[in-house]
Amino acid sequence: MNNFNFSFIPEVSVILTTYNRAEYLTGCIQSVLEQTYQNWEFIIVDDGSQDHTFEIVNPYLEKFSNIRYFKHNNRGAALSRNVGIKASFGDYITFIDSDDQYLYNHLQSKLDFFEKHPEIELIAGGFKLNQETWVTDYYNPDQKVNIQNCVICPTLFGRRYVFFELQGFQNILYGEDTDLWERAGNKFKIQKIVEPLTYLYTRAADSVSRQFSHDF
Repeated sequence: MNNFNFSFIPEVSVILTTYNRAEYLTGCIQSVLEQTYQNWEFIIVDDGSQDHTFEIVNPYLEKFSNIRYFKHNNRGAALSRNVGIKASFGDYITFIDSDDQYLYNHLQSKLDFFEKHPEIELIAGGFKLNQETWVTDYYNPDQKVNIQNCVICPTLFGRRYVFFELQGFQNILYGEDTDLWERAGNKFKIQKIVEPLTYLYTRAADSVSRQFSHDF
């Protein structure tokens, strides 16, 4: 939808998958634009939205050449993220959910971590919650676990080859982020981080974790 500059090679690819979340998108997109670190591309994958998502996104496409937009029929979050991964150019790949936001130093803090720990290939963690949140335990579906103890997809930040060698996310409805983390741990050097808390996590009313936790 916009004229992407193919001579531009970003260091970080930020992937957003969204489905009927127009009301959240402005805050989400603005939080990426306002990063202190600016050598990024932003790939928005619209998973078949039927609301006014494109009307929200289009002004950004017209203004910023490092933002790209794809839309397809509804496939689910995992396959939509894989579309973004395949379309990416960055040395590092990360994510953001449409109802969440980055703090201003999110990307820079992650790159600083990798500079200090060049042996690490994939990290996850470092997020704030707007409320205490319990979700279905991926390993014990009859039990709940505090989400702070979980791997959540949008905090994954890793070297490009990790996602390509793992062939992205498995097409499963719940826990695709934990599944990828486990597979990565069998092949790459991974590390959970606790700080800095630079990702603002919010659960929308229709989020998958709410559907599975029955915690409305």
